[in-house]
Amino acid sequence: MAIQLHQTIQAFRVLRRTFPHGKSIGFVPTMGALHDGHLSLVQRAREKNDIVVASIYVNPTQFGPNEDLDKYPRQLEADTKVLEQLGVDHIFCPAEMYTAQHRCFVDPVGFDDLREGKARPGHFRGVATIVTKLLNVVQPTRAYFGQKDAAQCVLIKRVVNDLDMDIEVNIMPIIREWDGLAMSSRNAYLTEEERKAAAILFKSLTAAKDIYEGLCGGVVPMDSMIISETVVNRLETEPLVKEIEYVAVDSKETMEALKEVGPEGAIVSIAVKIGTVRLIDNFIL
Repeated sequence: MAIQLHQTIQAFRVLRRTFPHGKSIGFVPTMGALHDGHLSLVQRAREKNDIVVASIYVNPTQFGPNEDLDKYPRQLEADTKVLEQLGVDHIFCPAEMYTAQHRCFVDPVGFDDLREGKARPGHFRGVATIVTKLLNVVQPTRAYFGQKDAAQCVLIKRVVNDLDMDIEVNIMPIIREWDGLAMSSRNAYLTEEERKAAAILFKSLTAAKDIYEGLCGGVVPMDSMIISETVVNRLETEPLVKEIEYVAVDSKETMEALKEVGPEGAIVSIAVKIGTVRLIDNFIL
């Protein structure tokens, strides 16, 4: 059977009531402009579930006033073909998820105080709200997200747990290009020269891993400043790095900043501008 597209909440709810009781439903929420990172989530969902649903919706509430909402790539026809080839059963692609009367949002306490939250005020409120709305509509057994948006992954697990949703959240590894650059829809904004330069993100994170493992072997606690300074120093070797927004060394569980990193490890996250393009990446120690 050909893949089916559902363009309103009501249309999907009608469909959802037809799913056989006891069948598992895998859900992959996306904003479209799909790359191999997204497709790895879809493949996992297909392996583990009876029914697979993907959503494509560019969520306006997670974009700031000076961000790239208007130019964010939209390619529904091409995305649909790829998802059909991978065996997705249904695409939920609503034209809108917010009515003119929309007033209620999910506001996760403390997330605007994280480094990514400070860089993008209100972003996590938008993410928490749209994820809650999508999970309410789809009602999946399992949902799949990529590790590239590290704080977002922590947030989503927090939302599902705090709001008592009976959903299994699966966080899948970052899928990278041949030179280590994390796959992202925004990579398409890079010029050829900028794309080559963007490999410095992964090189800087690898340097953090090397110094963590080399100096303390992951056993003796070390000052997190040593790790962050190592990343900054490596990033600064690339002339096309226009701005280093932040380098954060945080708890893997809460994304709260760490003064020391011991055997439990940490997550090193970075946000960098190459030219005008903002790129994020992270590495788990």
